[in-house]
Amino acid sequence: MADFGKGDHCLLTDGKGRTYLLTLEPGSVFHFHNGMLPHDDVIGRPDGSMVVSSLGGKLVAVRPRLADYIVNMRREAQIVYPKDLGPILIWGDIAPGNTVLEAGTGSGALTMALVRAVGPEGRVISVERRDDHATHARHALEQFFGGIPPTLELRVGEVAEQIAELAPDRLVLDLPEPFGVVDAAAAGLPAGALWVSYVPTIPQVQQTTEALRGAGCFAEITSFEVLHREWNIDGRSVRPDHRMVGHTGFISIARKINPA
Repeated sequence: MADFGKGDHCLLTDGKGRTYLLTLEPGSVFHFHNGMLPHDDVIGRPDGSMVVSSLGGKLVAVRPRLADYIVNMRREAQIVYPKDLGPILIWGDIAPGNTVLEAGTGSGALTMALVRAVGPEGRVISVERRDDHATHARHALEQFFGGIPPTLELRVGEVAEQIAELAPDRLVLDLPEPFGVVDAAAAGLPAGALWVSYVPTIPQVQQTTEALRGAGCFAEITSFEVLHREWNIDGRSVRPDHRMVGHTGFISIARKINPA
């Protein structure tokens, strides 16, 4: 892997496991509780290097994983956390070459994962109804990718109005009322397309499930949540962590069919 260069993302981790996300720029300086570190001290070094701040603080410099970037990036709207991104991609069967219609763009975290999953032959169209969130998301995506990728199109508006035009392979919704999109999805999605929605509360899940069933053209409807708990391993002392990432949201999956 190439050494760190100008414009690269870098994750610094201190001796207590605290992390700091940087975009490296010559002449810039990172300040924290244990002194300062010129970006030039990182640029030109290989991934995994140890660097030392002005006050002797040791930091490990690595290229951030997508999960690292998402949990450390600046955001205005609530993000979809890494523990839910993986199941969305797997159970939604998001794969290279897919055309994915997403709403809403929010802070861009889910969009980042979708763009990487569909690859250079796929396409992601992300729709956001709020102008302020759309502006912030565009900036976040430009920062992450170094510009808007040719496989990504950002739109402002209502996703229900886009479905018939695009006829996507996958419809991925991070909206408070995904049940309001069911009629448009029933009319505009091709047979075999997959529905994925992500909501925080059971009433939203219930309304979405009832709407999908009522449409009469969705099968394999299922909803679940993912809990993430780390374990402490220290010699013979093995125990679950006292804290965990519990409930964040419910994922609902359905498949569009042609009813007999």
